Amino acid sequence: MMAVTSSLSDEQRAVLALWTEVNASLSAYHKLITSFGTAELAWYAKVDAWRQLGIHHSHLARHEQPEQTQASIDKIQQALIEGRYGLLFADQPDYPAQLSQIYDPPPLLFYRGNKARLRQAQIAIVGSRKPTAHAQKITFDIAQYLAQAGYIITSGLAMGVDKRAHLGALAQADAEYQGRTIGVMGTGIEVNYPNHHDKLFAQIIEQGGCIISELLPHTMPHKHTFPRRNRLVAGLSLATIVTEATIQSGSLITARLTSEQGKQVFAIPSHIDNSNAEGCHHLIREGATLIYHPQQVLEDINSQLPYNSHSFQSTVLSTLSRSQTENVSSSTADTGKLASSNIKSAPSAIVVPEHLTLVYEQLDWHGQDLDALIIATKLATPQLIGQLMELELLGIISVQGGRYLRV
Repeated sequence: MMAVTSSLSDEQRAVLALWTEVNASLSAYHKLITSFGTAELAWYAKVDAWRQLGIHHSHLARHEQPEQTQASIDKIQQALIEGRYGLLFADQPDYPAQLSQIYDPPPLLFYRGNKARLRQAQIAIVGSRKPTAHAQKITFDIAQYLAQAGYIITSGLAMGVDKRAHLGALAQADAEYQGRTIGVMGTGIEVNYPNHHDKLFAQIIEQGGCIISELLPHTMPHKHTFPRRNRLVAGLSLATIVTEATIQSGSLITARLTSEQGKQVFAIPSHIDNSNAEGCHHLIREGATLIYHPQQVLEDINSQLPYNSHSFQSTVLSTLSRSQTENVSSSTADTGKLASSNIKSAPSAIVVPEHLTLVYEQLDWHGQDLDALIIATKLATPQLIGQLMELELLGIISVQGGRYLRV
């Protein structure tokens, strides 16, 4: 059973109250917080004060019935005590920092499962709800490969590509790599949708993954709730991969949001007469990165890690150091099977291989950041990152606060 919050502070109850009374409307919530300063002040404000801000009449009606709001909060608190789900507020340390950087971050998140996944480095995989058999295999294999490489696979729990992405991430023989997936719901945390995904939900939680929702617990599916979910999928992740999508697909919304957040979009190409892949071809034409092997994603993402948050960097680099000693083999797009990664550990004696000498000689015991090493070695960023990882695997160097230093 997950660790639960047995009691809520006054401010947290006020946040929940506002979120309930505005029916999880981001615009109304942020307007109230901006105007009154805190959730408590906004909640205790009179209806007339809300009305002057142009708050919707349905929200005003709920604000006039505080006893019903209190009852809703009491039900949520009881659910927390019973461990049916957990709750994270935006000012708590466990709240994913990357969501705080998007335009409209949710003030809270309901979750089930391992909340620690939310603060680990994630890659989103999205696509069609009715993918071809080939796209299903590609999605599964890419998710499995990236999860074993140390990343969390984030998707939207929908049929088709989303489901295959979650299952691929869960398909790890080694217990250390299991549960590397996050599902973002387009419903409330207590509404499993689609209904026949109950088994998938349970598997994610049992294996150590996490399921989240910003919506109130009993919110039913609606056409407006899924674009909201897509922005969270994009916001949580370092990049988004679209494996197959039509031109009308909601996956293109996720891709657009990813791009607007300054992150990289990857797309899998297909036959030009495959109407199910028109969305991917459109993305590539508009500037998305064409890929045919997940290693290409790793090369691009890993080269960017030092410029992302240090919590992401330390998590991924340490995990990659372990996972690159394993063989990762699966099959992907039309070019055939994925290459196998077989980087073996070196002897324990401190012997620097000749091809790593240039980089090692630039390091000291005080530490150098990546920018300084790029200038000193004149190596391309992906090549430099690869050599630094090799040195770390050999136990010759370590990484502390984004700086590389001799052990």
